[in-house]
Amino acid sequence: MKFEKWQALGNDYVIIEADDLPWELNQQRVQRICDPHFGIGSDGVLLLSRSDDPDFVANLRIFNPDGSEAELSGNGAREAILYLRRHGWTEAETFSIMTASGPVTPTITSERTCSVAMGRASTASKDYPEGTPDGRGTLSSGDRDWKFQHVSIGNPQCAIEAGADLEELDLGKIGPGIERNCIFPNRSNVSFYRVSGSRVRARIFERGVGETLSSGTGASGAAVAAFLDGAPSPITVELDGGELKVEISDDLDVTLTGWAEPIAAGELAPEMMASLAELG
Repeated sequence: MKFEKWQALGNDYVIIEADDLPWELNQQRVQRICDPHFGIGSDGVLLLSRSDDPDFVANLRIFNPDGSEAELSGNGAREAILYLRRHGWTEAETFSIMTASGPVTPTITSERTCSVAMGRASTASKDYPEGTPDGRGTLSSGDRDWKFQHVSIGNPQCAIEAGADLEELDLGKIGPGIERNCIFPNRSNVSFYRVSGSRVRARIFERGVGETLSSGTGASGAAVAAFLDGAPSPITVELDGGELKVEISDDLDVTLTGWAEPIAAGELAPEMMASLAELG
């Protein structure tokens, strides 16, 4: 089975084409592929398949390293989009792909960059069913109360303005209690951020991953929260792995711009394929 490994701001994914799979990509197989010692090692798996709908170049499924399936990933989507273009699935500059969260429309801006129309963010969603329309709330984790802004941008985001304490926070201690809080039935991604004008510094605790160098949807969630509090668009989000640009309309339509590039291409060894086959 052939694969490529890509990264965007240190957020790395293994990309697989569905036609190359001899079996279903289940939870155990995803975990093994993502394992840094017994597999390839990555923040997740991107599975691409041909679309029967002529309006879409491909279908994209996104898997977290714990084997759960994510609705959307901003970094993962860019990696998949640039992979599709590089491998000749389309010659168009602007096209659409289908994800679990719905259509995503990118515009290729260079060999390693693209802008992605991520859809319209919302402060109310099924992922925070008890929330008020403005998505604001308070929860407890790590022996502390946190005011948060819920943002749905293809997947659930819990954005917390941490101010001057941002860099000192122990996300490994605080994050799990927020991600798995009972008010979020599908768990939640968490972004802790600080605002300075049109710049946002953010640290990300990703659902099913833990603290990560970057997250495109996490950056978008933090930017939308900052925008709702008065920050002007476009917003540059500084993550541990680099910077992303987030443009937000008055209706909360979000466009995410950034880069992605390949790390390696290879083929799984027969021994690895046999081990994966046993995980059916």
